[in-house]
Amino acid sequence: MLPAPALLAVGLVLGLIILLPSRRLQLAGFRGRTTGLYAVCLWALAFFLAVRPVAGRFLIPILLIAYLAPFVVAPGRLGRIVARGRGRRGPGATPDPPAPTIKDVTPPDQPIGPE
Repeated sequence: MLPAPALLAVGLVLGLIILLPSRRLQLAGFRGRTTGLYAVCLWALAFFLAVRPVAGRFLIPILLIAYLAPFVVAPGRLGRIVARGRGRRGPGATPDPPAPTIKDVTPPDQPIGPE
């Protein structure tokens, strides 16, 4: 078991490391609550792995994917994945704007053969 100052140092270093992908999510337009929840969950899993490496075989792949996802996936695509669950609207919500009409730009058919 690590002494208390070492645990504090490990926690602070992990917190600083986790701020990088959290900032990336914030710049991608995610809400503060979502970014904070991501950072807290990632920090808790990483701290648990640092203190008790018994679950390393299970936690290391999860931590790698969760840490690298904001850097690898385009911000717009990541936003669409998360917004998929927020598609329901409550009462009084403004309706979606109508879809634009499609303009037919196909040239007319030419008659075949002699007229």
